Amino acid sequence: MMRFEALTVFPEMFEPYLSTSIMGRARSRGVFSFEAHDLRCWTHDRHHTVDDAPFGGGQGMLMKCEPFFEAIRDLSERGEERPHVVFFSPCGRRYDQAAARRLSQMRRVLLVCARYEGVDERALELADEVISMGDYVLTGGELAALAVIDSCVRLLPGALGDEMSAWDESFSEGLLEYAQYTRPADFEGRCVPEVLLSGNHAAIAAWRRRSAVERTARWRPDLLEKVELSEDELTLVKRVKEQGEGD
Repeated sequence: MMRFEALTVFPEMFEPYLSTSIMGRARSRGVFSFEAHDLRCWTHDRHHTVDDAPFGGGQGMLMKCEPFFEAIRDLSERGEERPHVVFFSPCGRRYDQAAARRLSQMRRVLLVCARYEGVDERALELADEVISMGDYVLTGGELAALAVIDSCVRLLPGALGDEMSAWDESFSEGLLEYAQYTRPADFEGRCVPEVLLSGNHAAIAAWRRRSAVERTARWRPDLLEKVELSEDELTLVKRVKEQGEGD
């Protein structure tokens, strides 16, 4: 079983999401476990202070390094193996599907959730890796931690009803997922591609690959730099690009 833990000043934020839908079912089946640890438990003043003003001045408050060192050292001694410690910061490596796949292979992951203006730089010494969820700012690391847990759990055996679902999605092959449709087959003249109604699995697979390449070229052309394409697919990408420039 994969074990996730979070170190946070708001441990109550996690339970509603992780007890619902796919996450809740996977957790109840023992696919993964989760525990939130309150960082304030590793403080020693009567106010359980975890932040202070930054040296040199500046706006806001900075999270102190002492509680992080004490908490992570303590938690690392619990259990059979030391956790893989993840911090969240704009300076970290951009999170992607490959990172989710890598983390999902680990047995125990501790997600450290900062608040306020971030953490004392010395606390980053504790990180096995630092992750950035993108070039934007969140109020705290809890939402980022939930995103990491969700993306990893989906890859674990038994988490999804269809074991192929996690691999038949956007980014699984470096491409966006192909276009999908459901009933009705004709909505106000907008018809589902006939090949999807044909029952010809080989033709459907070929159409889906082409659709994935076309959608990626239109919406996320940057992803194509890492994807091996056939000559026909390169021609398709070129045509999509020319259409975009014409618009």
